[in-house]
Amino acid sequence: MSSLKPEALPHEASTLSRQAFALYTALIVYASWYPFSGWRSLGLAPFDYLGDPFPKYWTVFDVVTNVLGYMPFGALAVLAAWPRCRGLLAVALATLGGTLLSGVMEAVQTYLPTRVASNLDLATNALGALLGAAIAAPATGALLERGFLRRLRFRWFERDAGALMVLAALWPFATMFPVPRLFGMGDWPRALWERFDASMQGAMLAWAPDAWHLSAWPDALVARLPESDWETLITALNLFGAAAFASLPMRTRAPRARLIVLLIVITLVVKAGATFLQSQSGLLFDWATPGALAGLGWGTLAALLALYLPRTARSAAATAALAVSLVLVNLLPVSPYFDVLLADWRQGRYLHFNGLARWLAWTWPWAVLGWSAFSLERAWLARRARSRARSSR
Repeated sequence: MSSLKPEALPHEASTLSRQAFALYTALIVYASWYPFSGWRSLGLAPFDYLGDPFPKYWTVFDVVTNVLGYMPFGALAVLAAWPRCRGLLAVALATLGGTLLSGVMEAVQTYLPTRVASNLDLATNALGALLGAAIAAPATGALLERGFLRRLRFRWFERDAGALMVLAALWPFATMFPVPRLFGMGDWPRALWERFDASMQGAMLAWAPDAWHLSAWPDALVARLPESDWETLITALNLFGAAAFASLPMRTRAPRARLIVLLIVITLVVKAGATFLQSQSGLLFDWATPGALAGLGWGTLAALLALYLPRTARSAAATAALAVSLVLVNLLPVSPYFDVLLADWRQGRYLHFNGLARWLAWTWPWAVLGWSAFSLERAWLARRARSRARSSR
């Protein structure tokens, strides 16, 4: 229990807060400038929108979303500035930073055909940054220096696990966008392949030996199992991989099983909420097919059993599960059910956030595998350094 005493904690800046702040800023830039194409000039100066009257047509959805979108920015800015800046100074700097960021985002939108620079968006974004900063400022010391949550963070999680914790926190949001099979993310190689014309696909397949029969692999896989079984397998592999990776920064004294179950519950709530907001039919669980539900059960069970494995074995098993799933996701044909699901998704509502959700679904498992490769290389280099140190004695 001595590790929970405030004096035992390091009085220094929060690396996790600064990493989260940088990542959230990058997400705002992506969401504001998506789809990054069709740039053109209409003869307007980038900041002319500041002098325009407020738009006549706006919705409560847009205003609330703009405010909510910048509240985490304001809160994270205050946490990232600690301990150098605190109190009202931190709130002022966070609000100014949010206003300047939003102003630049809106100015650049002047050159995007699918976007409209708006002073109303700037005002609501600035308000969101102010509200987020004002809420976070009084709790900064309690969260980052002397509070129970900070003591709990160092008691339950490793000190140098900030990057992996951020990746784990992004997983629920990466599952929002519809995919052919539940949690079957990372299919950008197939999306890229389908953009090629037939002649280019044929030329690329010609490079592989005929004995491999690459063009026959998708049909061969489909014939192996019914569609519901493929969905069960892909759902279970991805859920197990994500949950096992999320458990890696947890200390043995942490309630790991409850934290894993909490992560899964949060993911399902986020998935259901996104489906409700974006689905034209207003359904919450149209993704919950029998195969998906079976995969949820098997994946959760496997993730809880994996907690008994050593950390290295758990990391290897999670890496293998995600790698196998990526192969299946990119080789199996798209389920006909997915066309119905995607048609029910309102692509036009907040297009840039749809694009961000799609981007997260494309890249999240690849980012985790990249982290795994980096960790493996770092462990190998450390082992080689120890071996050289022993041999030089």
